[in-house]
Amino acid sequence: MTAPSRSSRIFLRAHAVVPLLLAALSAALLVLAGPIGQPVAVAQESGPAGGRTGGPAGTGRSTLVLYDTTGEWAHTAELYATQAANLAGHFGSYTALPVGEYTAGTMDGFTAVVYVGSTYDEPLPEAFLADVRSAERPVVWLGHNIWRLAASSPTFAADYGWMPYRYDEGEIGTVVYKGRTLTRDASNPSGVMAYSVLDEGRAEVPATAVRADGTRLPWAVRSRNLTYVGEMPFAYTTATDRYLAFCDLLFDALAPETAERHRALVRLEDIGPAADPGDLMAIATELKKRGIPYSFGVYPVHKEPENGVEIRLRDRPEVVAAIEYMLAGGGTMIMHGYTHQYTDAPNPYNGASGDDFEFYATHVDDDDYVVYDGPVAGDSFAWAQGRLDAAAREFRAAGLPVPTIFEFPHYAGSAEDYRAVRSRFAVRYERGMYFAGTLSGTAVRYEHAAGQFFPYTVTDVYGSKVVPENIGNLIPKGYNNHPSVLPGDLAEAAEANLVVRDGVASFFYHPYLGTGRLIEIIDGIEKLGYTFVPASAM
Repeated sequence: MTAPSRSSRIFLRAHAVVPLLLAALSAALLVLAGPIGQPVAVAQESGPAGGRTGGPAGTGRSTLVLYDTTGEWAHTAELYATQAANLAGHFGSYTALPVGEYTAGTMDGFTAVVYVGSTYDEPLPEAFLADVRSAERPVVWLGHNIWRLAASSPTFAADYGWMPYRYDEGEIGTVVYKGRTLTRDASNPSGVMAYSVLDEGRAEVPATAVRADGTRLPWAVRSRNLTYVGEMPFAYTTATDRYLAFCDLLFDALAPETAERHRALVRLEDIGPAADPGDLMAIATELKKRGIPYSFGVYPVHKEPENGVEIRLRDRPEVVAAIEYMLAGGGTMIMHGYTHQYTDAPNPYNGASGDDFEFYATHVDDDDYVVYDGPVAGDSFAWAQGRLDAAAREFRAAGLPVPTIFEFPHYAGSAEDYRAVRSRFAVRYERGMYFAGTLSGTAVRYEHAAGQFFPYTVTDVYGSKVVPENIGNLIPKGYNNHPSVLPGDLAEAAEANLVVRDGVASFFYHPYLGTGRLIEIIDGIEKLGYTFVPASAM
């Protein structure tokens, strides 16, 4: 038998070249049942004035997310609003509504409002501007069109202590928040808002942007009920990005009483029937000795079409025994797909389990980028459920419990696949892939997609609770235009995430890389003050 292929994680690019394929998500509250878990309610339904409502309602906190819909970049506006809604799903329920449909008093009854201003000079209803000026609840305004609010009141500068002027489009590579330096892509052409009036005696500056020459300007300002972020924090994000500042600012609006707490998560990745049981036992033993809780992602059928290989967990008692040892030692098993590949054709590499995508079609282009093409041929809600159920049967056949948490192979699936997973699992543990059309309840547009990582648990727009993975993984040698990632890089990302007052540093690791560098990563994260917890703690 040829040695099994070893997987390399492929990170989701924010924008991919994909063909158009239309699919619709139901706007109704769906109650679905399946053999893997208990009946699951998909928390998305029609909201006020045609808005879309989701997220957990039990917290008593709710967010109104308003977004732009005009112009050629309306799809981008919806993707940004989707990311804002996902983050709001950490705190409670959300309702997403086009800002153009806002009517007087719509924000009444919500804990806070987030306006995602992504379209330059989007028409804004006077009712919205008036309600922002008079609101007692927190309003967080992102990016464009703050000048419309300022122009709506002749006393704006006197009332708020600041006045927007124009975007500074110079090179700005960092943002300082809570005394920590976060990165910002200096090639981001959008700029950061500068001000003609700024009275720091009356307006707080929670974060500052740093120009290439070392001079600074506010990245965010706050006065009265209004917090304004002078750019779109969802663009050009990385694990150490100023996006984290926005993630933390939401606590001020939605849960200001939250205490400081920093937890860490580790997940062992791509464990299949062809895994080396010695590698698994060595890492499990070391983690148990150190008292480190962990999760591990398992797919139950391994295929290598090029070599004619097909192995099932039931046929590898040594691997099953190692998994049982991991479970007995406090490990949490995650279902990581069925075969972690799709058919016998490359998707995008060689058709082998662990290397290829299972639920989404991809290819590698001439510039060595992985391009996301769209749903795989034959994709449907029923097809995806069928793979989940087949995986569950394989776990049972091997004498193992069926996992109750799911992780998409390479973090990619269609909207129908996410819906199918939601029907079988209440929890995913991963980063998410989101499409234009999902938030608005219109036809899903696969040519407009975005990936998002979270520094805390959220309930996302698919209705699933998502345990985060947000700082990446060890990559000894770069590939597909992704640079290498070493233990020090993961520690740096964990340090950046300390700005999130109740955030996590969550990473994954391939067992075949051995115990040494895993422990180096864990030690580096613990030295920063993080405490490792199991996925169930999230």
